[in-house]
Amino acid sequence: MYWVLLCMDAEMQKTCVQELVLKQRSEILHALCSSGSAENLEKVLDILLAQGEIIWEDYQNIQEPGRALFAKARQLLDLVYSKGVDACGLLLTAIKQVLPEAPVFAPLFLEYNSALEEDFQSTPTKTLLTQRVSLVSELQNCIDCALDVLVTSGHFTKADCNEARRLLDHVRSKGESAAKLLLHYIQQKPEFGSPLDQKKLTPSKEFLKYQKKLSSSLSAQSFFLSTYGGDSSIPLDHIYTEVQLEPAHDSADFQGPLGPEDIVSKVGSQNEEADTVLVSGQAGSGKSTLLQRFHLLWARGAALQDFLLLFPFSCRRLNSLDRELSIQELLFQHCCWPDKEQEDIFQFILDNPHLILLTFDGLDEFKHSFSDECRICSPTQRVQAHVLLFSLIQGSLMKGVRKVVTSRPEAVGPELKKYICKEVFLKGFSISGIDCFVRKHHSDSTVATKVLESLKTNTALLGLCHSPVLCWIVSHCHKQLLHYGEGSPQTITDVYLMILQHFFQHKSSVKSNTDFSWLKEHFNTVLHLGQLAFEGIENNCYIFSGTDVENCGITESDLCMGFLFQSKYLSSIHGKSYEFLHVTMQCFFAALHIAFSNNIGHSVIPKLFNLQDMRKAATSAVCFRAFVDMSPGRKWTSVGETIGVETANLQITATFVSGLLSQHHQCLWLLGCPKVIMEKRIKQVVRCLSTGMQKHFKSIPQPAEGEKKSMHAMPGFVWLVTCIYEKQDSRIAKDVMHKLEVTHLKLTYCNIGPVECTALAYVLQYLRNPVGLQLDNNFLGDVGVEQLLPCMHICNSLYLRNNNITDVGICKLIAKVIHCDSVQKLALFNNKLTDACIPHFSHLLKTRPDFLSLRLGNNKITAEGAKLLAEGLKFSHSLQYLGLWGNMVGDTGAEALAKALENSKSLVWLSLVGNSIGSAGACSLANLIKTSTSLEELWLTENRINRTGAECLIQALEHNTHVKSIWLRNNDLSLEEVETMSQRESRLVF
Repeated sequence: MYWVLLCMDAEMQKTCVQELVLKQRSEILHALCSSGSAENLEKVLDILLAQGEIIWEDYQNIQEPGRALFAKARQLLDLVYSKGVDACGLLLTAIKQVLPEAPVFAPLFLEYNSALEEDFQSTPTKTLLTQRVSLVSELQNCIDCALDVLVTSGHFTKADCNEARRLLDHVRSKGESAAKLLLHYIQQKPEFGSPLDQKKLTPSKEFLKYQKKLSSSLSAQSFFLSTYGGDSSIPLDHIYTEVQLEPAHDSADFQGPLGPEDIVSKVGSQNEEADTVLVSGQAGSGKSTLLQRFHLLWARGAALQDFLLLFPFSCRRLNSLDRELSIQELLFQHCCWPDKEQEDIFQFILDNPHLILLTFDGLDEFKHSFSDECRICSPTQRVQAHVLLFSLIQGSLMKGVRKVVTSRPEAVGPELKKYICKEVFLKGFSISGIDCFVRKHHSDSTVATKVLESLKTNTALLGLCHSPVLCWIVSHCHKQLLHYGEGSPQTITDVYLMILQHFFQHKSSVKSNTDFSWLKEHFNTVLHLGQLAFEGIENNCYIFSGTDVENCGITESDLCMGFLFQSKYLSSIHGKSYEFLHVTMQCFFAALHIAFSNNIGHSVIPKLFNLQDMRKAATSAVCFRAFVDMSPGRKWTSVGETIGVETANLQITATFVSGLLSQHHQCLWLLGCPKVIMEKRIKQVVRCLSTGMQKHFKSIPQPAEGEKKSMHAMPGFVWLVTCIYEKQDSRIAKDVMHKLEVTHLKLTYCNIGPVECTALAYVLQYLRNPVGLQLDNNFLGDVGVEQLLPCMHICNSLYLRNNNITDVGICKLIAKVIHCDSVQKLALFNNKLTDACIPHFSHLLKTRPDFLSLRLGNNKITAEGAKLLAEGLKFSHSLQYLGLWGNMVGDTGAEALAKALENSKSLVWLSLVGNSIGSAGACSLANLIKTSTSLEELWLTENRINRTGAECLIQALEHNTHVKSIWLRNNDLSLEEVETMSQRESRLVF
């Protein structure tokens, strides 16, 4: 078509240009919006506004705050189309000027191009409008200076300050004098990057020396892996493996894996006024290592170079600060001290907060609860460390400084979240990440291959390895793992016992692998370390003094085992400080103490499992202390106010207690207390799990008349399920699940991964009646899907939206579902499915005559996939709902689907929203409407259907009174066409 248009004369082109805008509507929308940034649209609007093709009211209507980018672009196209040929021609030419590479055809009308270059001689306010495009560009790098000029002159107040486009608009409203002043400033201002500009922005020599010193210090601190005991023999570069990171809120601004700049930048912000980024993830998901990687990349100049200084902090170490200090003292004394000109360097930091990055690792380990009443504004005021941190997060102190905070998700409440600009979820390793980590961990490729082959044969263990800390344990203990053979670890408790064996056998005189002789030899060490770990957990303390260690009877030989290591950053001439390898290791030793120590009272286990009682006890700063036999005069030496028990760590501890007191590990019972006491503790755990589940079941509200009874999992439900799985006792699972009477179980946004899927399948398989299982918005992945297969027989519907599932996982799921007659509905919206898995869905439809609903929206299914699916649809006489929203089936795919469904007597609802379907596809679907006796709703929103296609649909509706609605919003139809068609057919929804 284009070469024909090029051969036409200008007059003939003019008659075609309006139609061209209509035909290229989808391409234009994609060109303006695909980047996720509004900049391209705004530049086009600037050109149209400058040339008078749109007026100021049009501009404001399109740029209405809060509207989606695509909606703004569509309104612009509708407006320009309605204005006629000249407006359409200028629009296409403007797009080509802003986006030269865009696949949009623009007729080369000389008058349009020359119009863009025309130099208007007019009043200053008129010039602000007619030369808007170039003025915006001129102002981008000097808005602050321009504002200073306007404020100084009296034309502006400080409340008038804003960014470039709004500055132009605001100046115009202030009159000719303000406009003339701004134009004069722009003409006289030095070029960005000129000597004057550089002089203002370039830091002093002493600042640059300090920057070099800070980066050198950070590089040294971050060079070796600092987690898992700070093993100084492993360079971070040699072992670091990328983890899965996803924004908490869907955003078109992010495409592909997230990098450091993506996380730290303002892109994707939900709260533009906030400066803090939250990176949340479960214990052991790799939060600390991720920050360490950021620090190393910045120090090397490889990333985050928009920030001149980066200050790293550990909340665990901030807990130990027992004196008041100012923000200047916090930065300089606890990160890096400037050799000279400390006040000048600090003033530069205050003057340029946008060039500074602060990181705070482990907010969940902070012993102070967040309060927005704890705040200061003055950078010189001395307060406790937690007040400084909370003030920084709230922005009352050093507003504009970028902060990255890591935490477990349950530790961040709504009071804190309102100061977060965006949240990023850290979801551990992918399958390829596990492979990469194991191969990096072992220089011997043969050993790495054997470990990976062992994992592939044990999907439960493979699921555990999605957690980086568990993957490290499994890889570290490869000799024990390979020795297990078919009896390899199944539970988290198994994995931690394996690392216990690995460490002790290095020091043990007994090398037998057949029993727990290695543990018998070092059982006193276990009890001593367990006592320290337990008292730390109850006090929310993770760093211990030498006195704490001695009071628990821990000797030098105990320290040599490697579970407790000296904290090099906190130890000083005043004494040594110690930490466990990882917080989960501290929880494990605390569990060993609870399970096997003689010094544990009978009320400890019930308190441990009863979260509500724990929270009540926390308000008085005691939880278990009254139930622990403590020596007379014993005094805990943790510094500061302990706000309460940290629930998440107690949950991990309780999970380990469940595993240790299971029949699976009954050989350990002989090492602990007398048999009578051990049996009592085992019964306590069983009773707590049963009681906890019953509380959840009793909280289920009664359904309204005519509705099904459903249960939305309350906090702690998945944890209790995990505890039951650790027990490895089918009688407990069966007894608990037989009491659950619901028809729908909803577990959305519960941070469920492969580990939790293993536990869920183990427990849910004992439900008496099939349920709808909804696991939307978690991170199951392919391994998680595979772990769910044992409970498929009790599912009548399965909802797995937004779970990062690929063709591999789906193929295994379908292979199982085909043989499970109960499963009648599948929802797999927003995963990573392609045409490759569609033959399996087609086979499912052919072999399951009772299948009711299939929703595959927002995947990567093309016309070829639609054709493959159509082969199965021809044989389906039961399917009622088919959703393919947001794929790429096009006209050819729509035609294949329509033909396959034309004889369906069951289809009620069909969604093909956003599939690039044009009028040819619409006409094919019109044939489906004519013949269908069951279809009620057809969704064709966000496609490319024009008047021809819409006419076919209207004609089809004349033959079908059963259809209730056809949705045609945001297609290639003009406002006049929409109005006319709405009057002709009320069932068309625009």
